[in-house]
Amino acid sequence: MTDPATVAKTYLHAWVGKDFSTLRGLLADDVTFSGPFAQLDNADDCLDGLRQLAEIVTDIVVHEQLADETDVITWFDLHTTVAPPVPTANWSHVAEGKITSIRVTFDPRPLLPPADK
Repeated sequence: MTDPATVAKTYLHAWVGKDFSTLRGLLADDVTFSGPFAQLDNADDCLDGLRQLAEIVTDIVVHEQLADETDVITWFDLHTTVAPPVPTANWSHVAEGKITSIRVTFDPRPLLPPADK
């Protein structure tokens, strides 16, 4: 599987399905991840972060995916057990069938615990 759009779809499906073996197989060893909750620079840390967030993820509803020969942008709603759906943009760079870079953006406030008053 080397088509970037297919790699990105499989990545999201494996994540929401908690199929971490498949998910790890899609990540380059030196994958970088940047998002509201973490900045990571290797596959094991990335997988750990995705595994932690997967504990509250119930679904991903994709609205649009745009891809070229190396990059994929997916716009989706992240459904969780702790908040209403969170609109999310995920950019992935794919080389030789592996995700080498992930950038995610969303408003994290709905997912944070309430602040003490």
